[in-house]
Amino acid sequence: RENFIHLCNPHLEKMKEDILYHFALGTGTHDFPTLFGDVKFVCVGGSPSRMKAFIAYIAEELGLGSPGRDYPNICAGTDRYAMYKVGPVLSVSHGMGIPSISIMLHELIKLLYHAKCSDITIIRIGTSGGIGLEPGSVVITRQSVDATFKPQLEQVVLGKTVIRSTNLDEQLAKELMQCSKEIGQFNTVIGNTMCTLDFYEGQGRLDGAICLYDEEEKLQYLKNAYESGVRNIEMESSVFAAMCNLSGVKAAVVCVTLLNRLEGDQISSSHDVLVEYQQRPQKLVGYFIKKSLGKV
Repeated sequence: RENFIHLCNPHLEKMKEDILYHFALGTGTHDFPTLFGDVKFVCVGGSPSRMKAFIAYIAEELGLGSPGRDYPNICAGTDRYAMYKVGPVLSVSHGMGIPSISIMLHELIKLLYHAKCSDITIIRIGTSGGIGLEPGSVVITRQSVDATFKPQLEQVVLGKTVIRSTNLDEQLAKELMQCSKEIGQFNTVIGNTMCTLDFYEGQGRLDGAICLYDEEEKLQYLKNAYESGVRNIEMESSVFAAMCNLSGVKAAVVCVTLLNRLEGDQISSSHDVLVEYQQRPQKLVGYFIKKSLGKV
């Protein structure tokens, strides 16, 4: 059973029903194996609209959908997260920041377990700030690091600090990199991703409501990050990597960079350019899924 979801919680076996509150789903009200048992790929991202767009895109890529077709939100009973499915692909929004994606992942992992899914690959697709890269570059994460560049997640459980590994699947990263080379449409690198608790001070920006450091200090910090192997910054990858590791799930993070933080703090590209940038992780992961299913 190595390829099945592993739950690090013996208490769940004693429960008559498991209510996934933030998904508005439950084992007493929904047949998880029937609804989700064929899922092999799960793509997660911050925005509900982006994840709906992704499911429409992958449906057409796999020949399972048609232009203009609507895909119902499986989590329509709640406004916390959105979930869409077509064939073996599940697309789920996770909101912004570690707390939001953590809640979603607890319930997603339980959903996949209750559905008896096997050989699952979970990929986070999103946006980020780049360091030393041209805007529009795609970063495949080697390992997520914290704001001190350590590859770990610190979490307080029952008043005690627990440290968890944030490495991601090396082979999966290499396969995604190969897919990008085959597509040949945009610059892609494998590098470390810094995961922060904040968008402004936590990422060394000068444009927040509070900033008690100067530009020289900010640039030195970002250069130190680059020298340590960091190529982009976002706010979800550490807990994503840690929870997937504990659950025995192959996982990857694929984010496009919207700006080079060594050159500024504010995103100034036009709306149309940003839309095209945000489609790049979708194209890469979509190609990976097609290739994995023998449809390339």
